[in-house]
Amino acid sequence: MKTHKSGIIFVISAPSGTGKTTICEGLLKTLDDLKMSVSHTTRKPRTGEKTGVDYHFVDEQTFHKMIENDEFVEWAEVYGNFYGTSKRAINDILNSGHDVLLDIDIQGAKNIKRIYPESVLIFILPPSIYELEQRLINRKEDREIIRKRLSKTVEEISQYELYDYVVINDNLEKAIKEILSIITAERLKTAKINKDFINNLIMEGKNGEKRKNT
Repeated sequence: MKTHKSGIIFVISAPSGTGKTTICEGLLKTLDDLKMSVSHTTRKPRTGEKTGVDYHFVDEQTFHKMIENDEFVEWAEVYGNFYGTSKRAINDILNSGHDVLLDIDIQGAKNIKRIYPESVLIFILPPSIYELEQRLINRKEDREIIRKRLSKTVEEISQYELYDYVVINDNLEKAIKEILSIITAERLKTAKINKDFINNLIMEGKNGEKRKNT
């Protein structure tokens, strides 16, 4: 029996190029009971990306129709593309008895925290702006896009206090371990402990006392 109630939403945010996607992949490989909520986007798939796995890739007409139908918990326009997290995606995971992992930006994290106050927000920082720039260059990003991303990074970092935890990704393995520690600590909070498990322990103890006294 699990010692914690499933149903915790963990939000991961980070400036572009900070290693967020790789960290999320590491978390999902380690924790079977943590599931990624796949976002919708109007962005074109990159090489190797698959719809339904990396994103639900849709056209703008479909995306705006979903907005009109109030299907998103949060959505935003980023560099001309739309991204959104559907209510159904989150609820399906929670109802299946798993915890949810969300990979979203700061604005989206604010909305998630507003709607789900008990969600846990984790912000990943680069070890330096210079190293972040080098990572973006190595990804062969357009120079103008890199300039915009770095400018936005400074703005994003200034909002770190919105988050419950901050992790510096100066070493990928260490960063993943630190976030795993955060997840474990959150699951072990008394408010999130599986009460059925605790009650069974109490009943087992009481029954044991009864047997001793008979």
